Amino acid sequence: MPKSRFSRSIAELLTLSLLAVWTMGASPEPRTSPSSKRLDIPAGLDAYMPVPEDNPVTAEKVALGRRLFFDRRLSRDRSISCATCHDPRRAFSTTRPVAVGVFGRRGRRNAPSLINRGYGRAFFWDARMKTLEEQVLKPIQDRNEMDLSLEQATSRVGLRATEIARALANYVRSILSGNAPYDRYLSGDRNALSAEQQQGLQLFRGKANCIACHVGPNFSDEKLHNTGVAWRNGRLSDPGAGQGNFKTPTLREAARTGPYMHDGSLRRLEEVVEFYDRGGHPNPHLDPEIRPLRLSGAEKHALAAFLRALSGDLREGL
Repeated sequence: MPKSRFSRSIAELLTLSLLAVWTMGASPEPRTSPSSKRLDIPAGLDAYMPVPEDNPVTAEKVALGRRLFFDRRLSRDRSISCATCHDPRRAFSTTRPVAVGVFGRRGRRNAPSLINRGYGRAFFWDARMKTLEEQVLKPIQDRNEMDLSLEQATSRVGLRATEIARALANYVRSILSGNAPYDRYLSGDRNALSAEQQQGLQLFRGKANCIACHVGPNFSDEKLHNTGVAWRNGRLSDPGAGQGNFKTPTLREAARTGPYMHDGSLRRLEEVVEFYDRGGHPNPHLDPEIRPLRLSGAEKHALAAFLRALSGDLREGL
């Protein structure tokens, strides 16, 4: 083998190795929860999913959670279910900028995708809930969503509130997406990404610095950041967790989960890239990682192309 080709091959192997370490984290052998072994976790995701000891994953609870997820009795006027805003055909997200609940009531925020939420450490855009078991009951009770008291909910479906919470949380943990072209590329399939997508990956990790927040197998640091979305003309439209801070969403299945941002204000991936290329919206509390990127037109296209390579094998249930 000519020396130049040998050197290039070694460099490519080193790049793939470094990418694998970045994606999977520091531990070469991911921990596996006995409970999470029941889940059919696709390639590219951490084999360990944190599962509460008092709510192990079981086929029975996942099946019950799925039925409840599609059950319109959990809304006051029986017109909507969890699946109304978290549509499986849209990677468990919605095409609407903000959620619309019973009686046509509009919420303030976009309904985010539920994929891979079993890996989450905080829930809702403002990270106000720390467990899935807490989170899944809130939309049922929220006036602008399903507007049903827990007493009414338990009466309608014949289950205790804890049973509803545990079943729904089990089902949400089963909603997974992985084995995307990006994952296959990391595993050594050099044809899994086009040349443009490979350029986008390098931009993602380098010049565009997307990995400052969108890091790890699920492309989220699960932290709060101010990107300026909530600021318009010097005014704060939604404080989020304070001063316009919102939680980093996953980028998996991003091509299918628009519109984007906490308020659904950006409809296409190209608009998201443009937003960050401009450096977000200036405000006194802007995250220091958000700054003008000065990407060329070709670089913007490449970055959007890479984001589309994060759509993969989406599955739910056991």
